[in-house]
Amino acid sequence: MFNQKIKKYWPLGAFALVLLILWNTNILFQNLKAKERNKMNLWALALQESIQRDEPTNLALEILLETDENPMIQVDAKGKIIDFKNLPWEPDPTDSLQLYQLLEKIKKENQPIAIHYGNPENGTPIVDQTLYYGDSKTLKKLQYYPLALLLIIFLFGAVLYFVFKTGKVAEQNRLWAAMAKETAHQISTPLSSLLGWVALSKAKKGDQSTLTALEEDLDRLQLITERFSKIGSTPKLTEQDLVAVIQQTVQYLKNRTSSKVIFDLQLPQKTVLIPLNPQLLSWTLENIIKNGIDAMKGKGRIRLTLAMHPQEVQLLIEDDGPGIKKEIRKRIFAPGFTTKATGWGLGLSLARRIIVDYHHGKIGIKKSDAHGTVFELILKKA
Repeated sequence: MFNQKIKKYWPLGAFALVLLILWNTNILFQNLKAKERNKMNLWALALQESIQRDEPTNLALEILLETDENPMIQVDAKGKIIDFKNLPWEPDPTDSLQLYQLLEKIKKENQPIAIHYGNPENGTPIVDQTLYYGDSKTLKKLQYYPLALLLIIFLFGAVLYFVFKTGKVAEQNRLWAAMAKETAHQISTPLSSLLGWVALSKAKKGDQSTLTALEEDLDRLQLITERFSKIGSTPKLTEQDLVAVIQQTVQYLKNRTSSKVIFDLQLPQKTVLIPLNPQLLSWTLENIIKNGIDAMKGKGRIRLTLAMHPQEVQLLIEDDGPGIKKEIRKRIFAPGFTTKATGWGLGLSLARRIIVDYHHGKIGIKKSDAHGTVFELILKKA
């Protein structure tokens, strides 16, 4: 149970961890960006002081000299470049177009800083300039960190997928082992019946009705053998009457089911020819109907409704049971999953394989509530 909880919740925990890392990365990015903004403001103030004072302070000079990470371009009030610093390449003095292209790129990275200096009282005119600056190399590397993290997650997911596929192979091996036990279980029922018929036949000295019943059970054993021989290999589909297959399957179950179970067939009064394998399709119907009878505890109504569509046929199998819980509906077709104390969990998984893999159709739960469950089978006409 503990391992199942880990398998169920670890993707959620991994996703939460990734969100936490991305959130912290974003906070770090914003903090560094704010620090670089403050540094650029100090640089602008130091520039103003160095221009306005005859002898700028040592602190102002130190700030102007230490700012060597962020690319900077100064423009005048008309937008003309008057100075630049820390550019990723050394511009060609004769190629101003190249420099202005870089200016347009830098403008998109951060808000500009206004620089004003001058003093009209002592006759110095007011000068307006603008400082544009880009992000430092450290900040740009941090921008790509989430992408690197996503790449790591992708590789981690690929490894998990490989492990999952390996686990699926092990699961299939367990499925075939369980299928061998299921085969023995299926064959044991008619065999027990055969032993009884043989004993009865001896007592009545070969009564014809007894021999007929004995022959029916032998045919049943042959059918079971054919069914299991087709699982694992691609069966041949031939045009068969779907209505006849449904009627024969229901008749077989009806003869071996309590009279408290009522079978209601809503079938077309005509032949419905579609490509199918009668043995495997009959097996699917048996599994679903038997599950419905078990859900009703051997008392209720089983209704089969066949509807015709232009390209496909729809078969609905409805029971009067208590319904299937929402939390397990997606798992009922999984190999080995069962709610029965003595079940192997193979019936519906084999039904899905027969309908989806062999007949290229669809199978699922159309509706399930307190009044019963409706299974839906979709089969193609051609």
